Amino acid sequence: MDKEAVLKKISKNIQNIRKAKGYTQESFAEKMKVSWSYVSKLETGILNLSIGKLVELANYLEVDIKEILKL
Repeated sequence: MDKEAVLKKISKNIQNIRKAKGYTQESFAEKMKVSWSYVSKLETGILNLSIGKLVELANYLEVDIKEILKL
């Protein structure tokens, strides 16, 4: 699996978890104190996230980081 495929899978996991938790992109952005476009970039795989940012996302989504990293 190449880097692009991994980023897309992680991005899709973030999107699926966000939706399952009932957040819109806008409401999730507000919770994270970031812009809507940042959340959009997260969910399209444009951003290459650090481990620290992945931990933050897991905390905001109230899931184990393994849920985000599932391939």
